[in-house]
Amino acid sequence: MKHHLSSLIIALLSAFTLTACVDDSEYADSPEGNFDALWRIIDEHYCYFTYKQQQYGLDWNEIYSKYRVRVSPDLMPDNLFEILSDMLGELRDGHVNLTSSSDVARYWSWHEDFPANYSDTLQRRYLGTDYKIAAGIKYRILDDNVGYIRYSSFNAGVGEGNLDAVLMELMFCRGLIIDIRDNGGGYLSYAEKLAARFFTEPTLVGYICHKTGKGHDDFSAREEQWISPSAHVRWHKPVCVLTNRSVYSAANEFVKYMSVLPLVTIVGDRTGGGGGMPMSSQLPNGWIVRYSAVPSYDSQGNDIEFGISPDVPAALQPDDISRGYDTIIETARRILRK
Repeated sequence: MKHHLSSLIIALLSAFTLTACVDDSEYADSPEGNFDALWRIIDEHYCYFTYKQQQYGLDWNEIYSKYRVRVSPDLMPDNLFEILSDMLGELRDGHVNLTSSSDVARYWSWHEDFPANYSDTLQRRYLGTDYKIAAGIKYRILDDNVGYIRYSSFNAGVGEGNLDAVLMELMFCRGLIIDIRDNGGGYLSYAEKLAARFFTEPTLVGYICHKTGKGHDDFSAREEQWISPSAHVRWHKPVCVLTNRSVYSAANEFVKYMSVLPLVTIVGDRTGGGGGMPMSSQLPNGWIVRYSAVPSYDSQGNDIEFGISPDVPAALQPDDISRGYDTIIETARRILRK
């Protein structure tokens, strides 16, 4: 069945919301009750157990036994928070957070354990001081007539008029670089809106499904994700999308969309992933847990939770900053000059 992204995502999230609640009355507001409530929420609603069991042997029942013995009735809240955070870290998922009134537990190894492959100093050198700004986008024409767009976060809104202005300004460039390195995600609608400027016909870009029950493998059939061409100004020349490990969540989805296009080359490092759309639940003590609930797949049906590989790998070199030279940008420029 064919669905366009915006309506499909809204429908799936609405359906999931009906099943995302956990009956807090089953658990006391005690260290043991909050531990058991959290473990059960994840057990029934998290969407990547089977995939992560295959990838690194995750066994959620073993995780329960490993951490439950550390919980006692007189455990202080800060100590409980640490134990619950450690347990959630076993999921290796940047979308999984635990939030209390004083802290947010997070898993950031998906990018912290890898080279940054991005430098603010270098990026400012390429942008210069006379770049233009259209809402969340910075852009300019480089000296070899290559257009350069910097979109650092899909939390920063961009309108159709903004995108029209950017593409009209760059329309005579030989090619276009879209630099989304260190873009940790944000609103899928902005990722889709930008991607639609590069499509010439309705195109299958991936699949999505949602939990239908409490079992680890209780999922709906996969639904197709399609992107249709924008009705506004579109780009029909070569494009390089620059990526690193800090490209995550909605930015990861943007790479998924763009990777199906024949004129697009993904350059840089593997993305950080974050293929699951997050949902939230509340523990008896009021703490909020966020977790991946709706898995997403690329157009070939492959899981993208642990990232998308570039078409052309490239990395910053140790002397790049001293030379004022960004190897990833320069690799893209060479590709666009061919």
